[in-house]
Order: sequence, then C-alpha cells, then structure tokens
Amino acid sequence: MTVRMSEMDSDHSALARCDLRGNSGPFDIIGDVHGCAAELEALLARLGYDVRWSGAPGTARVDVIPPAGRRAVFVGDLVDRGPRSPDVLRIVMGMMESGAALAVPGNHDVKFQRWLDGKDVKPSHGLDRTIVQFGPEPKAFRAAVRAFFNSLPIYLWLDGGALAVAHAGIKEEMLGRFSGEVRRFCLYGETSGETDKFGLPIRYHWAAEYRGSTSIVYGHTPVPDADWVNRTICLDTGCCFGGKLTALRWPERDVVTVPAADIYTMPVRPFGHPPPRPGAML
Repeated sequence: MTVRMSEMDSDHSALARCDLRGNSGPFDIIGDVHGCAAELEALLARLGYDVRWSGAPGTARVDVIPPAGRRAVFVGDLVDRGPRSPDVLRIVMGMMESGAALAVPGNHDVKFQRWLDGKDVKPSHGLDRTIVQFGPEPKAFRAAVRAFFNSLPIYLWLDGGALAVAHAGIKEEMLGRFSGEVRRFCLYGETSGETDKFGLPIRYHWAAEYRGSTSIVYGHTPVPDADWVNRTICLDTGCCFGGKLTALRWPERDVVTVPAADIYTMPVRPFGHPPPRPGAML
C-alpha cells in the first residue's frame, strides 16, 4: 500500500506541475532550439527580451530581462545538433530561475538526461555533439542541468485551459491526466513503432485529426513554416538544419522568426508534416 500511495503522490505532483491554467500569460512560445544559441539570442531580442552575459567561459552567467508582463515558453529539444547546447541551457535555466520562462522537455533533452544519469544511450542524432560540448563543463553545471530536466513538466496547460504546450503535441482528452501513455505522446507524438527509409521513426500527423477547443502548440517535426492546423501549430522550423527559429506570441497569435546563421546539421528527411494515420477521420 505504501508503494501505491507513493506512486499516486508522484503522479499527483507531476500533474500539478502541468496544470497551470491559472497562468494567463501573455506568452512567447519558442520552438525547437537544438543548441542554436546565437539564433535564440536574436529571437529573444526580436521579442523584446534583453539578454546580458557576464563572467568567463565555463562560469558564464546570463541574465534575461523580459518585456513587462510577458513570459517565454520553450517547447523542448534544447540540445543536440547545434553548436552551443550548454549556452542554450544557461539561457533557459536562467530564465526559469528568474521566473521569465516555462519549459517542457523534448525527446532529445530526455535522451541527454539519461546520458547524464549514466545510462547506456546511443550517441546519435546530435547527442554526440552535445556530449563533446559538455566535455569542459564543470560538474556543478552538469548537476544543475540534471536537476533542471528533472523539474520539467511533460506538458503545460495554460490560460484557463485555452492553451497547451507539449513537445510533440497532446490530444485534448489527455489534458488533466498524467500517465506513461501521455508522457510518450508528449515526447514522440503518434508513431507506428516502425522506421522509415531514412531509419527514423514513422510519425503520423495527429493534428490533422484534432478537433479540440484548446489550442495546442508543439514542435518535434521540422516544417517549412509555422501554420495553424485545426487549432494546433508546430513551431519546429528546422533552425539546426538551416531553417529558422520560430516563436508564437500568445494570445496575439503573431509568428516571429529569425533565420539560421548556418546549416549545423544536414537534414535526413525533407521538412513537412507526416502523413495522417491510416484510417484517420479527417
């Protein structure tokens, strides 16, 4: 019975971190950064945030002052593929510590967290770059990153229930719930369990079937432009692949972008939404 109550308490705590319906923003929701710190700094500046660095490399500190009343929200995949994953984490962690940001984890962040925990993970899809970049980082920073990832809610339910943010998306019936199924969907979206000709998981366009009243903002699947589909919008516009870094102002629904400074990683498959699930009612 003790174990069961402990599990219930853990689930209740996890759900409490997700359910922030009392927080109405306004928000600046930022898509997959993937280690592109220069582009993140440029996008924050365009959004009106003042980014200030101080200190020497390895002990650098960043202070980010938001526009009055606004808060950033990160959709996850902060690390891998880009050139400055540690600095991206410094920015986001500093913003969260000061109350200037919220964040959910992406599948790349979870994999990196497992590496930090000493788990046996394959250093693929950009994780190898993050591992190299963390080589000179002090142990204290690594420990802070682990604690940061452990603190993140798997999704965020905001603005009186009008808005939800999850890395790969979330179905409306999952809101207000916490389970392994919900966690998997938030991190990986809807998949077939198989891989495609590129060796990547086959994904389905869950948003094509979405009919909920809550607006869902997500990332995970690189698309050329952020466009609304059935009250959902994907903000992953492939910055690490030479695309752009995108933000959505909420509740204004304005899309703000900055171009990538370089192609840091060559894309394996073309940008674009995956096909609908076979048999989907569209």
